[in-house]
Amino acid sequence: MRDNPSGSRARGVRSAGIKNPARNADLSRMPKVDKIIAELDRLQESGAPFEDLLKAAVQGLHELDDRFHWTGIYELFPDNVLRLGPFIGAPTDHVFIGVGRGVCGTAVAERRNINVPDVRLESNYLACSTETRSELVILIRRGEKIYAQVDIDSHQVAAFDESSVTSVQRVADWLATLYASRERLGRTP
Repeated sequence: MRDNPSGSRARGVRSAGIKNPARNADLSRMPKVDKIIAELDRLQESGAPFEDLLKAAVQGLHELDDRFHWTGIYELFPDNVLRLGPFIGAPTDHVFIGVGRGVCGTAVAERRNINVPDVRLESNYLACSTETRSELVILIRRGEKIYAQVDIDSHQVAAFDESSVTSVQRVADWLATLYASRERLGRTP
């Protein structure tokens, strides 16, 4: 379950976009988040497996901002436990998080995104790293259905401004559509 998309397989996925120089010229003028979504669309259209799409999303999000030091997806399972999926950053002991525990579990329990400017002031924070100063949790959801969440940690206090939150939300919304289509096919996390 602890998969790091920065390995050789992820590099192969990223380099796949280099084949069409005209397409890359168009991408160079796009905002970063639009490039992430365009690459996810391209990968999906090419028939990339679900896990590869998740890895590509994590990779793209992690590269979105230099302040993002740990980026991952936790999937929500029917037993109300979040399980760590693909991530980039230091390994964590928190591969399973119960709903209601820590910032990630609280986001699901309260059915809302959470932006913590300073985790040292958060009583419910599960410390993954002594260097983490802020955390952003964006739910991957369709209506009331929560599939997973994007969790991003930063070593900087108040690292997540409105622009970065909006960008992460756009990728989470794209992933929600992916999870919903997978659910329609009878597959669960």
